[in-house]
Amino acid sequence: MKNEITFKDFNKVDIRIGTIIEVADFPKAHKPAYQLTIDFGALGIKKSSAQITDLYTKDTLLNKKILAIVNFKKKQIANFLSECLVLGIPDKDNKVVLLQASKTAKNGEQVS
Repeated sequence: MKNEITFKDFNKVDIRIGTIIEVADFPKAHKPAYQLTIDFGALGIKKSSAQITDLYTKDTLLNKKILAIVNFKKKQIANFLSECLVLGIPDKDNKVVLLQASKTAKNGEQVS
């Protein structure tokens, strides 16, 4: 377990629901990854790089509702600017399984 945090600390993290609207290969990434374009409703469209090629194809990712941290500093990854961090957990083989939202959740809704 990581160090204990306060509720005030947790409130600094902005986790939102978004829908993946575009998926592209990312050949310049050091490890296999996709470039994702994600619709966060009123918050707008954000891009993210995600190392999730082991368990997901581009077709299975399209229109998937996911959870992401949207208030990280932007990060340059090769020739791509990642604007959010898509959330997932490692499976037994250490491959990332995406955290997903219910189909009824609206884009941009905040996790609380």
